[in-house]
Amino acid sequence: MKGLLYIVSTPIGNLEDITLRALRILKEVDFIAAEDTRHSLKLLNHYGISKPMISYWKEKEQVRSDEIIKKLLSGRSVALISDAGTPGISDPGAVLIRKAIEEHVQIIPVPGPSAFVSALSLSGLPTDEFSFLGFLPAGKTQRQKNLTELYLERRTLIFYEAPHRIVETLADMEMIFTGRNAAVAKEITKMHEEILRGTIPEIIAALNQSTVAGEYVIVVEGNKAEGRHTIDEVLPEVFSLMRKGLGRKEAVRRVSDIYGLSKKELYNRSLNDEIA
Repeated sequence: MKGLLYIVSTPIGNLEDITLRALRILKEVDFIAAEDTRHSLKLLNHYGISKPMISYWKEKEQVRSDEIIKKLLSGRSVALISDAGTPGISDPGAVLIRKAIEEHVQIIPVPGPSAFVSALSLSGLPTDEFSFLGFLPAGKTQRQKNLTELYLERRTLIFYEAPHRIVETLADMEMIFTGRNAAVAKEITKMHEEILRGTIPEIIAALNQSTVAGEYVIVVEGNKAEGRHTIDEVLPEVFSLMRKGLGRKEAVRRVSDIYGLSKKELYNRSLNDEIA
């Protein structure tokens, strides 16, 4: 009989945020698969949990996943945890989960804290629809390209960012998402938790006056354009995307898809208006 794989969410900062169910599962499983055993030991020691552990961090994930699958196929139960939050969500774990699915191993979620959901809940921005994008590319060119591709997205946008790139990334966002409101959450649930709200330039100014350190979540207002259905009304969107580096064809495709307009007509009008 195959073992069970538990996807166990762990605290993102405050150790008190772990659920009673998560503690029970961690005490009952045969093995704990941890992103970094040294980091996870702090949590386990805090609650007096002692179990055999196996790490699956970064480049070890592929090889260690095979080892963990063997344990599951032999009938052992395994709890998968990351350093913080939910495994596989901007954290390692997805490789093991896919392999477990392929081997028809039963997977049981044990939900808990999530940094991006917490940040969204206190951002003050629309929460009915949102897109979680995780970490943007480290390189400026690719990062700006990704942001440009999100320019027309109407849903609230959520990102993770490292402290050494937070100001640079926000500057790119201001260039692409000019005039939008945003929120930046720092060190959620930890001692130095802080939330900054306002326009992106206001948030950058506040960060420049404080110590930039820790983990950040960025929440940005989506494109608020509503009710634009004529060619004349959406042409500025095409030109705006082109100024941000997108080719005419791609800019026209995206805008026409959003507003349900003829690509050919919008393309020709963009040429004529630009010439005029």
